[in-house]
Amino acid sequence: MPTTGLMTSKGRVNMKIDWRAKLSSRKFWAALVGFVTPTLLAFGATENTASQVAAIIMAGGAVIAYILSEGMVDAVRSSDKDDKNDET
Repeated sequence: MPTTGLMTSKGRVNMKIDWRAKLSSRKFWAALVGFVTPTLLAFGATENTASQVAAIIMAGGAVIAYILSEGMVDAVRSSDKDDKNDET
């Protein structure tokens, strides 16, 4: 799994991001809401608007995480079936 911002053996910074893992992370979505909500309030949005935007982000994050997780499970199932077919 690619990592972010780590030094390689040649002293270069590896900036590859595993977006599938990021988008299925609850911490990522909580951090995004934690950034967007105060930003909206700082630009004059009402608390009600900020709350609604936060709810939409969290709902969208849940859907995206579910879709990615199911996709990964389906991929594993498919490869397991292929492995069993190769053994026969």
